[in-house]
Amino acid sequence: MHNILMILLLVLVTALSNVYVRFAPSYLPLPLPLVQIAVGGIGAVFGLHMALNPDIFLLLFIPPLLFADAYRMPMREFHELRGIILTLAIGLVVFATLGGGFFIHWLIPTLLFPACFALAAVLSPTDAVAVGSMIESGKAPRRIVHILQGESLLNDASGLVCFKFATAAVFTGMFSLKTAIWQFLFIALGGIAIGIIMAYVASEIEKIIIRYHKDNGPTSITLAILMPFFIYLVAEHLGCSGILGAVAGGMTIKISGVMREAESTTRLQATTVWDMITFLFNGLIFVLLGLQLPKIVQNGIIVAKEVGMTSWQLVLVIAVVLFGMLFLRLIWVWLVIITKWLIYRIRRLKTVIPSLRGTLVITVGGVRGAVTLAAVLSLPVATDGIQGFPNRDLLIAIATGVIILSIVFASFLMPPLLKGLTNEEGSPLQKEIDSTRATMVRTAVRVMQEEQAGITADGPPTDENDELRLEVVSSLLQEYLLFEKQLDDSPDAVASVKEKALKRGRLRLALRLSVVRALRNKLRSLHTARYISDETESIVMEEIDYEEQELRSRAKMLPRLTEMQK
Repeated sequence: MHNILMILLLVLVTALSNVYVRFAPSYLPLPLPLVQIAVGGIGAVFGLHMALNPDIFLLLFIPPLLFADAYRMPMREFHELRGIILTLAIGLVVFATLGGGFFIHWLIPTLLFPACFALAAVLSPTDAVAVGSMIESGKAPRRIVHILQGESLLNDASGLVCFKFATAAVFTGMFSLKTAIWQFLFIALGGIAIGIIMAYVASEIEKIIIRYHKDNGPTSITLAILMPFFIYLVAEHLGCSGILGAVAGGMTIKISGVMREAESTTRLQATTVWDMITFLFNGLIFVLLGLQLPKIVQNGIIVAKEVGMTSWQLVLVIAVVLFGMLFLRLIWVWLVIITKWLIYRIRRLKTVIPSLRGTLVITVGGVRGAVTLAAVLSLPVATDGIQGFPNRDLLIAIATGVIILSIVFASFLMPPLLKGLTNEEGSPLQKEIDSTRATMVRTAVRVMQEEQAGITADGPPTDENDELRLEVVSSLLQEYLLFEKQLDDSPDAVASVKEKALKRGRLRLALRLSVVRALRNKLRSLHTARYISDETESIVMEEIDYEEQELRSRAKMLPRLTEMQK
């Protein structure tokens, strides 16, 4: 009962933390992850406690979040950026593990070399959950967002392999580079293969069900939610990377196109459910991190004193370790940029060199999170007959401090770095969206014109049904022609006509939305007065909600919407 109440309380705290961020005063703009960590820490101070099992933590939270992030990753951009993503996901992890290991040993000479490499390895991979929380505002350039997301989806396997061999070297004193390479290939490629196979089979079965039977949204969504857990468990059972399996599974489901064959209702429901899961699990991860914080800090201070450090020296060490890892990351990013420039120069191809501001965004955006915490907590604890990991609590304290400090650093440094970095309205993505919208509207106009021509081919309609059909077609044609004028960006477009069309479209949508609100209020009053039943109210309310959703989707097609439309 205690655990159930704790889970319910954590869910409530997660929801309330988001409410605070939305209504927080302007002079205290705290990012959501920091608020959730702080709330968890305050709860722990007042006696709330929940033990964090690393294996269960990774199983419950990481697979669905990575699966969802991988599904949302644009495949075209991922393919175009695969070179830099792989160099960051693999090369940077190895570089940061080696360089960070030597740096940490120089900083804390009392730590064994393998323990320093283990700490550097666990701090090398960035975290998809934490990265997403830093760049979800939409202000970052899409190219940088895709690089950070792709890196964070793939670098966990390389970081955990380095961590595994470093921890093994602590107890055995042996390390084999050949074995490490083969082990990495088996873990990474095996996990990817398992994720692809399981997701492909599941998508093909789902397609058959959709084609020969009626689409069942709740069942399909439930099976999709369970898919990343199944992939993770099978991959881990076979000794492969369950994390990469979940990532590969999410990408495979997207490439298969199974969701495009589902009904529109299922797609809308699935989007809502996955948005809720992503929000809830993201928040729970940071709240749980906050709950562990006081105990970790307390144990870390005790161990730090044993090795001759004060509390302030421990804080200083954490800051120096973070900035050391960020410096190594900056060096690697510039090495990749220079290498790419040289290759393109030799091939006499044009390439764009990122600005210093853009490079700093990529550097600072490499924040640590849940995987780092779970991995460092998995270090062996000394028990009867079992040797514990040397300075385990100190390593956990440093890793936790780096996680929190990296989030703090990115939260407050990212906004000024992003400011003025790009203009989203002029970005290739926005131009592509506008062009596609215009193509869709022109297609709709052509279909309506063909329909209108078919009705009037033999002269004005005389049949009542044909007259009604022509009236509806003419109304829709005028509506689509209006949208076409609004989206027209050709040189011959007249500015005054466009402005008038924009005003007309805004007014039309605003009035229709006001009608929808009036209908909803009238429906509620009818239900309150008991003129209609709960069932009637629910059915009609759903119809009104779908109508409002359609209107708001159309509103997104109008640029520079005024507050009147909201």
